Amino acid sequence: MTFTADQMVRDIAARHPAAVRVFESLGIDYCCGGLRPLSEACRASAVPVERALALLNQMKLDETNPIFPAEEEPDWSRARLADLAAYIVSRHHEFIRGEAPRLQNLAGKVALRHAAHHPELETIRIVFTDLARELSAHMTKEENVLFPYIGQMESAVLAGEPVPPPFFGTVRNPIACMVAEHDDAGELLTRIRNLSANFRAPADACASFTAFYHGLEEFERDLHRHIHLENNILFPRATNLEAKTTERGAVRD
Repeated sequence: MTFTADQMVRDIAARHPAAVRVFESLGIDYCCGGLRPLSEACRASAVPVERALALLNQMKLDETNPIFPAEEEPDWSRARLADLAAYIVSRHHEFIRGEAPRLQNLAGKVALRHAAHHPELETIRIVFTDLARELSAHMTKEENVLFPYIGQMESAVLAGEPVPPPFFGTVRNPIACMVAEHDDAGELLTRIRNLSANFRAPADACASFTAFYHGLEEFERDLHRHIHLENNILFPRATNLEAKTTERGAVRD
């Protein structure tokens, strides 16, 4: 297919997983900022839209392409919502739970040794600590409230049974809260990227300093993909499913 400048970034990323690598290579926000046309996203990232289109249109959406191989992930636009939610927890939530403490410890160590000459390190440490704390609370809400309800709703629909009404009124309410928190996390990540000069360690950086910046970049990349799966695939599909059950009168009173 041919991609065009007026297509929504989130739709491209959701339908063509390999496009995520194109967006990452160009610095185009496809998760929190994915709800806008490609032309607008390119302007925001100072990327010529012609370059983005050229890369997307040369992209081969199969595993044989040596430049942009397809992601190993399933086509989540068609998979069960419960399976997608479980994948997000096992792949991305667990990544955060493992990496956040490691990076917090490394941040303290690097700031202690290098903040005298690189004062931005102490600010980065504080911002990342705030980010880790917010993500921990965010993931708990998803795992204990939102994701279980989405799975329950989907199971009821597949079984042809009435959907139990959620205590939060409509699934749109917690989803709106989660999206807002994603935006907050995105802003904190952008601040860290700016403070770290795009995660480029200075010439006098030791091995720990360099490893810290590398870890932050990997953390950002994983969180972008994590938010993409939720904002652009899981949440819209859950909202659409609820709307369909409401139209059919399938919500149990």
